[in-house]
Amino acid sequence: MIRSELIQKIAEENPHLIQRDVDRIVSTIFDEIIDAMSRGERVELRGFGAFSVKRRDARVGRNPRTGESVPVDEKHVPFFKTGKLLRDRLNGEA
Repeated sequence: MIRSELIQKIAEENPHLIQRDVDRIVSTIFDEIIDAMSRGERVELRGFGAFSVKRRDARVGRNPRTGESVPVDEKHVPFFKTGKLLRDRLNGEA
């Protein structure tokens, strides 16, 4: 499912909302998640999962073509851990 499909599905299930409002709501939710993560905060959606940021230490990597050592800077990467309800539904247990 892509963003536009999500917006359309929410609009269909909530006929009292116009699609432009649903788009604004979805955008606000995503923006708040991104803003919180950029501040290093964890975002937890009960039953769905938790978004967090993990730090990858600086290291020495290798250029796969030449085998030459290449320094790789420290970086932060997004991480998602599924919630129990989502995990159970995916495994047919709920």
